[in-house]
Amino acid sequence: MRIAAPAALLPDKASETPAAVATVTTLPGHTLEVVSDSGEGAQRCAQIFGTVSAKMGNGIWTVEIIPAEIQPPPRHPTSASGNRVRIGTGAVTNWGDAADLIVAFNEQALLQRFRLGALADDAIILIEDMWATHADPQIRNAWDDAMEELGGRSFRFINVPMEEQCLTIVDNARLGKNMFALGLLTCIYGRDLDLVRDAIAQGFLKKAKSALQTNLDLFELGHRWAEQHIDFRIAVPAVKPDRAMVAMNGNQAIALGSIAAGMELCAMYPITPATSASHYLSDVFEKFGGIVHQAEDEIAAIGVALGSSFAGKVAFTITSGPGLALKTEFIALAIMTETPLVLVDVQRGGPSTGLPTKVEQSDLLAALYGQPGDAPHVVMAPATMEECFLCMTTARRIAEALRTVVIVLSDANLASGVQRFPRPEPSEHWLAQPLDLAPVRDGLRPYDWDPQRGVSPRIVPGQPGGMFTATGLSHDEASHVGYTPDVHERGCQMRSRKLALFQQMLEPPAVNGDPTGDLLVVGWGSTLGAIEEAVERARQEGLSVSSLHLRFLSPLEPGLKEIFQRFGKVMTIEINYSDDPTDPFFTSENRRRGQLCWLLRAHTLVDVDCWTRVPGEPLRPGQILQAIRESMPQGGSR
Repeated sequence: MRIAAPAALLPDKASETPAAVATVTTLPGHTLEVVSDSGEGAQRCAQIFGTVSAKMGNGIWTVEIIPAEIQPPPRHPTSASGNRVRIGTGAVTNWGDAADLIVAFNEQALLQRFRLGALADDAIILIEDMWATHADPQIRNAWDDAMEELGGRSFRFINVPMEEQCLTIVDNARLGKNMFALGLLTCIYGRDLDLVRDAIAQGFLKKAKSALQTNLDLFELGHRWAEQHIDFRIAVPAVKPDRAMVAMNGNQAIALGSIAAGMELCAMYPITPATSASHYLSDVFEKFGGIVHQAEDEIAAIGVALGSSFAGKVAFTITSGPGLALKTEFIALAIMTETPLVLVDVQRGGPSTGLPTKVEQSDLLAALYGQPGDAPHVVMAPATMEECFLCMTTARRIAEALRTVVIVLSDANLASGVQRFPRPEPSEHWLAQPLDLAPVRDGLRPYDWDPQRGVSPRIVPGQPGGMFTATGLSHDEASHVGYTPDVHERGCQMRSRKLALFQQMLEPPAVNGDPTGDLLVVGWGSTLGAIEEAVERARQEGLSVSSLHLRFLSPLEPGLKEIFQRFGKVMTIEINYSDDPTDPFFTSENRRRGQLCWLLRAHTLVDVDCWTRVPGEPLRPGQILQAIRESMPQGGSR
């Protein structure tokens, strides 16, 4: 027997008469989500909202909500697609804890976000109302069931007749609800109408003028409806920056960073979530003398990049976890031949094909040790969208100065999220010195290693007097194959010495907070903002906790052991798997720890602990704060 949801828990139909004067609430920050079935444009709606907010002077951070399937079934919780946008008066560094307001095109998409704990207990929910009275009884029943499940919280529901309103302008409301929703949000948050119109127009540059006008009409319709029926407004004051700012996602930043670094070739094979970086480059790279080469597979892509670099071009390849696995042999060849190469790995959930559209930080050990034999190279991890840009210029200079491979570990959170940061000022230091193509002096060998620094001269094909045979086999200074112990030992020493030289050039990482205390939290990559917000909250509670964030993971930044010894306990926060020590069968001997935790324990011999999760989504500051509370050493100060 069906039991209908209590009337008190059902959304109220919005009044058809104009609302009274709206109540304006001014806040330092607010978080909203727009969710729909895949293909209904919720992501574009939220992206425009976030971009306009950034242009108005708000700090922003966005996170895409992407279903795993390309064409998931409609009206199913696992099919939710959309975007979360967190805006603030000041800088915003992460996606926050929960959405304060959500626009849902159907109750099933809303249900998925509720089940994931993505909604604040008092969230305002603007929801399409057509499903409650749909002709299909199964859909009506699904609506009733969802409302009953959602009824345990203090949500405020506002029914919005999106379908009914959009059909006054378009024949297929599915193709118009996103612009109508954008109008709702623009009114509620007081966004600049001209900026929104310009952003909509930008998205329709290559389409008919009639299509642009239709979408503008839908946007205006949503704005008018909100003016008449929504009785509240949310003001998040914007602060005019004192310098030029830009807003972009991490993949765009990596693409622009590669241009700024003077890269000449991007060789790639499409793979989520890395592909959009090469899509962006495909639109603009040629203007700067660059080429995007889509290879037949991942192995061919790195082969093309490696061959181009060997010939003197500045090349990089971009991929995600499964592609990194396929590129393994060519990475080792680049290290053995000492050919400069930058490889960007935009991490996603694993193993195998894992979670193609979800975030994870589980490629660290693969990036460090996923090659046969001893293959030392540089691994770095940007923590923000700005660092995604800057790390490409740094990676190129390191790769060429040391004649080595530099792996840049980004992730899906950085790749698709949007953040505002100061517009980079071009610098000549971004570019490496041009190659010396003068004739090779007599007696100079292709691997004449400097015994102190481990580096050797770079000779490119066609350079007069520089002919030699490059090989992936163990070789001596003249690149002659040699299997004797002294030849192989010397090659290993020199390739490792370069990294020791580079590590001596790095500075110790800065500690966020007091230099001593009860607990030090260590992170890497895109967790920076969430960790630092959680640490700040913990310090406000009186907890003696600080944090430290690593950008270089091979070689590790210096001074870590000394820093760790100043704290009662050290714990990493990571988005990769570790065993819960309270689960059955796990002991201190067989417990698998987080990947950075494992690395730090080995390098410092400090008993580093870890707190890790693999939810397929970014970590939330509130989660980390609770982990900090539970991990404080006994007797810690408050």
